[in-house]
Amino acid sequence: MRVNANADSLDGLDPDDPRPASQQIANVLRAAILTRRFQPGERLPSQNELAERYGVARETVKSALRILRDERLVVSRQGSGAFVRAQTERPVGLRPHIEAAFERKHVSIDFAGFSSETLHGALTEPLDKIRAGRLTPESIAVRILIPDHSQPAAVPSRADEQPDDPAVRARADRISRRHAEAITDSVRELGDLGLVQSATAEVRQHGTAALFKVYIINNTEAFFGFYPVVRHTVTIDKQSVPIFDVLGKDVPLFHFATGDEDDDMPALYVQQARAWFDSVWTTIAREPDA
Repeated sequence: MRVNANADSLDGLDPDDPRPASQQIANVLRAAILTRRFQPGERLPSQNELAERYGVARETVKSALRILRDERLVVSRQGSGAFVRAQTERPVGLRPHIEAAFERKHVSIDFAGFSSETLHGALTEPLDKIRAGRLTPESIAVRILIPDHSQPAAVPSRADEQPDDPAVRARADRISRRHAEAITDSVRELGDLGLVQSATAEVRQHGTAALFKVYIINNTEAFFGFYPVVRHTVTIDKQSVPIFDVLGKDVPLFHFATGDEDDDMPALYVQQARAWFDSVWTTIAREPDA
């Protein structure tokens, strides 16, 4: 995420307007947000930039941002600034949030779901930028929770008279592990090369079916998506096999982020997502067999 280039085109304050400067600034920013001059997920100009532009104190800018936060148009992230809220009723993209996370000194990403294919794709660019010296986080910690397909489960399974099929489970296991292993190899390589002081990536499996996916980024943002269960036909050992499976790629994600208020609903969601992930990670999850 970056400061929008349209920031310079924000309207000025009206000296004849009797309303407080904070309200006027809030009105200008609101109009820019609603007309998409600032896109969902984009960073607004900093408090210092806004204060300088409008010739007001930072406290005035803070009051303006507080108005927009109360209207659920922006969310403030400690140390990063104010961002246009990616509304929870609207699906959002994961990639720009992952890339923004790597601008911090310490990066943590937790993922739980069927496979980490989407995460693998989203991590490619920031990891390449670290190799090129364009990003310099001090630490990276990635944890991945995926299902253990060694035992029968409701999904994936055959969609005919023989629900459990080891070949179907083996196919799912290959898919689940492929991207997780690619992520762990790439992250650990950064540590081995000395490009990141601490680079850890861990994978654990659990014995329940994955019917949703969740990402937790830097412990301040969470993304949640449902996996639809579909019936389709796959090729296993050169034969067409009808199976019940989860549809994972391009699943709509819904975004929750902590702000200045720790007791608002998005902050509580992030808190509970972290608690749920940690509970599974430390109890029923196990390292995969080699």
